[in-house]
This record gives sequence, structure tokens and C-alpha cells, in this order.
Amino acid sequence: MQRRLAAILPGAPVDADGEFGPGTRAALEAFQHQRGLRVDGICGQQTWNTLVEASLRLGDRFLYRRADMLRGDDVADLQRRLCTLGFNAGRVDGIFGDQTSGALIDFQRNAGLPVDGLAGGATLRELIRLESRHADPELISAVRARAELREAEATLRGRHVAVGESGGMGSVTGALRRRLVLGGTRVTELHHPDDSAQARAANELGVDVYVGLRLNPSTPSCQTSYWAGVHDVSQGGRLLAQLVQGCVPSALGVADGGAHGMSLLILRETRMPSVLVEVGPANLVVERAALLSAALSTALGRWADASWE
Repeated sequence: MQRRLAAILPGAPVDADGEFGPGTRAALEAFQHQRGLRVDGICGQQTWNTLVEASLRLGDRFLYRRADMLRGDDVADLQRRLCTLGFNAGRVDGIFGDQTSGALIDFQRNAGLPVDGLAGGATLRELIRLESRHADPELISAVRARAELREAEATLRGRHVAVGESGGMGSVTGALRRRLVLGGTRVTELHHPDDSAQARAANELGVDVYVGLRLNPSTPSCQTSYWAGVHDVSQGGRLLAQLVQGCVPSALGVADGGAHGMSLLILRETRMPSVLVEVGPANLVVERAALLSAALSTALGRWADASWE
């Protein structure tokens, strides 16, 4: 872990080899902050996975679509380069999925390369050569995402919303579903403790927006996160997070924890605009479930009505 931190954060004050002291903890927290993870100074599974991914550089390995999708900074670099050249690899999230594979195949076909969907030496050399001739335009994936938001009808009626919780928020998800359904919105509740399972379900359903609800057991507050990576950000998620923060804290009378761009699993793995709303404590959420669901419904309505010009 220390060697990876030192390579990613040159000059970071790590401690002597094998010693987890204040220097290593400070470096780990700096890395977590840089990568949009929860800053707790603990090298848990997601932090370790992100450390490994951050160590990968384009060309270190062959990249292709696998059942267990490849992840890493090398994948993100490939996605960014493809999008810069106008091949829509989707959001630059470092996950090699179907859209990235399709963009890579399109690039190979257009460049006169063997069309095998594998980013190897010849493909990467041509990709880097062609990209060097271009300025740094806006990513085609961001342009397309904004166009999709602009072309959607300015109403929640007929939209499909997924509302997910991992425990303790069932009363709120139920109240929000009932409120939205009355307005003609299709709502699916997702109750599962695993964020990846919720993301898979939302993706398979093809929902238009995902709202995750989590209990914050400490001080009365509300904070909302949206997906943001090193090279890209969810524009739809960011606006919804800002609107949630504009509605929920005042409705519940709790502290405004702000809207934050993060790379948490549920935000990274969902393929649609998504937010994670963390509110608490539990007794307040139970007492004010109706107020919370009303505020979330208002935020979603304003999000659907927003202008994306």
C-alpha cells in the first residue's frame, strides 16, 4: 500500500516500510480525497481497489470486454482518448463495458485496423497518434449525455425512477414511491445491502434516474453525492444533488452538508444520473419521513423541469 501511495502521490509523507503511522494515514486520506472516496484513513476494499486501479497505465495490459469488466486508470485513459476523437465510449469511469467496447471497435474500423475489440499495441499507437493531432475538445460522451437530458420531456410523468436503500429507510422509499406514482411516475424500489447489486438492478431496468437513500447516524444533517471521476462528471447527477440540497435540509430543519462529486460504487456503476442522499439521524428520519419524501419529490420534479440548454 505504501509503495502504491508513494508512486501515485510523489512526496507523500509515508512512514517507514510496513509501518502504518500518521504519515501513511495522511497520504491515504489525501488519496481518498483526490479519488472521491470516503476520507477515513482506512484502506478498506474500495480504497484498495482504487489504489490498484490508479497504478495502471495505458499499455500495461491488453484491454477488452470481459464478463468481469476490467477497471482502472488505463481504461479511463482509453475512454478519454476515444471520446476526444468522437467515438462515444460512454462516461469516462474506468470500467470497460459494452459502450467502451463498441467505441473501440468503431475506432478500429475507421482507422483501418484489425477489428477485434482489443486495445493492444497497434491500436494504442494509432489512437495516440491521431489524438496528438487534435486540440482538447469536449468529450463526445459529455455532449451526448447533455443532449439526452435536453431531449427528454420536461416532466416526471412517464419517467422511470429507481429509489434504493440498504437498510433503515424503507418507510421513506415507500412514501416517496407513493407520492411519485400519484404524479404518473413509474417507480421501482431497490432494497439490497450491496451497492453493486442495486446498480446492476437499476441498469438492467433502464431507469431514467436513481436516488439512493442512506442513514447518517450522527448529527442532524443531509448531504448528497453525485458521480465525479478524474476526467468526467455526471451533469444530470450534479444538478439533482444540488436541487436535493436546496430542498431537504430546510424541509427537515437539519444542517446542509452540501452536494459533493464522489466516485462511490453506487454512483460509479449506475449508468444514469444518480445521487446518494445521506440524511439522519434515524429517529428524525422516521418522524419526518413524509416531509423528507415531499422534499425529494420536489427536487426530482425541478430536475425534470430543468433547462439543459
